Amino acid sequence: MRRWLTPWLIAPLLALCGCASVDPQVYQAEQPTLDLFRYFDGTVDAWGYFSDRSGQVVKRFKVVIQGRVQGDVLTLEEDFNYSDGSTSRRVWTITRQNANSFIGTASDVVGQASGQRYGNALHWTYVMALPVDGTTYHVDFDDWMYLQDDTVMLNKSVMRKFGFTLGEVILSFRKRP
Repeated sequence: MRRWLTPWLIAPLLALCGCASVDPQVYQAEQPTLDLFRYFDGTVDAWGYFSDRSGQVVKRFKVVIQGRVQGDVLTLEEDFNYSDGSTSRRVWTITRQNANSFIGTASDVVGQASGQRYGNALHWTYVMALPVDGTTYHVDFDDWMYLQDDTVMLNKSVMRKFGFTLGEVILSFRKRP
């Protein structure tokens, strides 16, 4: 009986350990300091891909992002062009709560995204409604952005459902002059 119960006790513990995340404050001293509103004010190009849990790249894309700042609100209009010829659009509304905290909304985000910025890093967490083959799944995103210099930022998002990793999205951003 004990041998049968052991996997059922260990599996939830392993799943919880897999959800641990880095505290964004560890990047407080990293330079250059990310000013999210300044970086995305204007046009930013991005290139990326989605890989499944095995690491296989299943979709590549390019994004043109038009950002507009009005006070403590940043609007990002993202136009995606995928390697299979399809397109999509997402519009984010990001509100600055204080120097380090942001909330964001988009039509395919369930509720609000929550962001913390320290040093050169921004950590977003949110749930996205992803349509797959006629069904919509609510997927947890653990999203990290790292400013490299005034024009380049890197992004890694891990997608999970019930604590299990489904895949990753990797992006490279370049701000236009």
